[in-house]
Amino acid sequence: MTPGFPVSIILGSSSPYRRELLSRLRLPFDVMVPTINEMPHPNEAPEATALRLAREKAAAIAERVPGSLVIGSDQVATLDEEQIGKPGNHANALLQLKKMQGRRVVFHTALCLWDGRSKEASFQLENVPTHVTFRNLSEAELDAYLRIEKPYDCAGSAKNEGLGIALIEKIESHDPTALTGLPLIALSTMLRNAGVPFFGEE
Repeated sequence: MTPGFPVSIILGSSSPYRRELLSRLRLPFDVMVPTINEMPHPNEAPEATALRLAREKAAAIAERVPGSLVIGSDQVATLDEEQIGKPGNHANALLQLKKMQGRRVVFHTALCLWDGRSKEASFQLENVPTHVTFRNLSEAELDAYLRIEKPYDCAGSAKNEGLGIALIEKIESHDPTALTGLPLIALSTMLRNAGVPFFGEE
């Protein structure tokens, strides 16, 4: 716990994007990486997968560090209700982008705030959907983009916080940070519900 701050906040994620987003709130926090099986369950709806994994990530860290507020988040991209995972390499990413061009993709970004300060741990859980319409681009353009930015660790194969924004025609969401991986509007509400002070207030 940071001296002078009333609670220990831990981000349960290996993602540098989520770390950067959380730092915008200017709250002291630590980072720990959860170890869980991230495979979807058979016949599991995309939203349900995202919510379950966000909760499991937070719970895994909370078990290791009792007495803290733990943030877990997970994102599942879907096209026609079919989950789109992280491509992992150039060939898979190109296939993903070709399939998505001119189409509307839904990104389910789930958020869990696990409160381990009492004997009976509780958590807040929410899914924030984002609808993304991709442009129709040539295979050469898609290939060039991938070679520049190499977004092989991103579901949907495009970094909207970088050059990938040029692949997108429209983004629809009530939380502009959700698509990058951590919905800060929802998180701010959860932290306030948990009594975390903002702006130095008591």
